[in-house]
Amino acid sequence: MTQSPAMPALTRQMQDCIAACMDCHSICEETMSSCMQKGGQQQMQIMRALMDCSETTRMCADMMMRRSPMHTDMCALCAKACDLCAEACGTMPDDQQLTRCAEACRRCAESCRAMAGAGRV
Repeated sequence: MTQSPAMPALTRQMQDCIAACMDCHSICEETMSSCMQKGGQQQMQIMRALMDCSETTRMCADMMMRRSPMHTDMCALCAKACDLCAEACGTMPDDQQLTRCAEACRRCAESCRAMAGAGRV
């Protein structure tokens, strides 16, 4: 039997980015539930941003964990989705759940931008 080569260890930067992505994914899912209970046209616009962000952050974390060579490109896309979600959530500054979500999205976007830049030559 031949052994496959060991995967390289995750860098601290990548571990932090994965954690930020998973945190953002979780809070987007929680926020979607909150928005569904409230209804309304503005909530539906926010829901689209939340869904995009939730799916993108999960996929981004997955790609980093499996050391996909495309993870830096995914991180760049993830940062964009997080920025758009933070902007959408920011349209209702009196909603505490949306405010928490916007903050998590901004943290994730910052971390993903750093990871995307780390892979560029």
